[in-house]
Amino acid sequence: MRFTSLVIELIRARPRLVVWIVVLFQAALWLILPVLLYRSPPGDLATVLAYGREYQVGTVLGPPLAFWLGDIAFRAAGNHMFGVYLLAQLCGIATFWTLYLLARAIVGGQQAVLAVLLTMTVTAFSSPGVEFGPMVLARPLWALLLLHSWQIMGQGRRNAWFAWSIEAGLLLLTIPAAIGLFALLVIVVLALPYLIWLMRADTLALPPWPAIADLGDRALHWAGLLGGLLLAISGIVLLVVIDSGWFGRNPEDAPIIFRPPVDPLARDFVYFFAIAPALAGSLISGLFGLDRVAGGGIVLLMSGLAAVVATGDLVHLRRQQVLRLVWAAAVIAPAIAVTLTTLLLPWTGGEVATSLPATAIAHFFGDSFERRTNHPLRAVTGDAQLATLISLDAGRPHLLLDAAPERTPWLTLAKFTETGGVVVWRASDTVGTPPADIAQRFPGLVPEVPRAFEWPVTGRQPLLRIGWAIVRPKTP
Repeated sequence: MRFTSLVIELIRARPRLVVWIVVLFQAALWLILPVLLYRSPPGDLATVLAYGREYQVGTVLGPPLAFWLGDIAFRAAGNHMFGVYLLAQLCGIATFWTLYLLARAIVGGQQAVLAVLLTMTVTAFSSPGVEFGPMVLARPLWALLLLHSWQIMGQGRRNAWFAWSIEAGLLLLTIPAAIGLFALLVIVVLALPYLIWLMRADTLALPPWPAIADLGDRALHWAGLLGGLLLAISGIVLLVVIDSGWFGRNPEDAPIIFRPPVDPLARDFVYFFAIAPALAGSLISGLFGLDRVAGGGIVLLMSGLAAVVATGDLVHLRRQQVLRLVWAAAVIAPAIAVTLTTLLLPWTGGEVATSLPATAIAHFFGDSFERRTNHPLRAVTGDAQLATLISLDAGRPHLLLDAAPERTPWLTLAKFTETGGVVVWRASDTVGTPPADIAQRFPGLVPEVPRAFEWPVTGRQPLLRIGWAIVRPKTP
């Protein structure tokens, strides 16, 4: 008698329920984990909030929508990172639900669940999804654009144009690469006036083209980026291999997930958007020497659905127990890796960026400045990492990147010395001597006694010593 697990029966009978269970589980995992483990924001999240606090129409980091939403979420949570972490997970939930709706329209509800389950194993949707920013916000917008593009192209639903136009505008306000994604949607005609304006305004400035002698190194760099994308979908590949009948000696009477035949246009639509964004993104990044392919969660969004479409109308779920274990391991492994890194790396003498005591650091310098000058802290500069953390203090001081002031146009060195603020750096001695470059930019700086902070997990790390100095306001 053939055995069919409860999970398979749920996929057949209640596909939407299965999607909500697994998606909410992953969202809860990556909402609780950073709240418990992270003492400072991961990645560039503090910089995103520092830029969002200024409400600039556009900065060197790109269009403003993600920065504005990040600041709104941060303030709504009482200046706590929980609001930003929650916003990031809401983006993830919206992405996977939209992907399910798109997959359901192409392969049916039951196989759409398999597409979502496979896509969840892509590493770009795990710990990087916590770092809210333009790429995280662009994921649900790109998924919605693909859904409504298919409704327009494949289902002839003209009412989808209204939603499509709104999502296109929001994506333009989110990432600089939006125009390239629109070109992949074969609708350049709609964006042609905008492209002409950009070219005439000279705002499509590209990085310098590589020299002929550098093409070999750039080709190797492209191969490395492409290999990184393949590694990110290794969970999908492993699940497909385990489910295949290649290694089975005896034929197995496995349960089947059925779908009606896929329309050829739908098949081409899925394959194109599963391959073209990843290939084009890695090629452009390799050509211009970028460190990573922008938006791994965007270019790999259709990988799970492409695997399901390629499998055929009948999906045999062989080795059910092994499949469940491998899927759970692929989803939970990044969380385990983050936990072990946070707890064990300090014992090797390494520093975990998310273990910086951000709240204690920001409170100390904000309070010290106010007690010394009788003014709230208005600006902070010096070491970029420390300064961005202090900018998250309750008073939300302005961030000044003194080494590159053009990146923070809302504040200049002259304005900083007039309004006053705090200059911080990593102290290399007990005196707190400022680094030569900071001393040169701020002549006459009088350093205070360095402040030592303890790590959440000390291990073999020395105390975190921060040198600092106060630039007093020149105006009452």
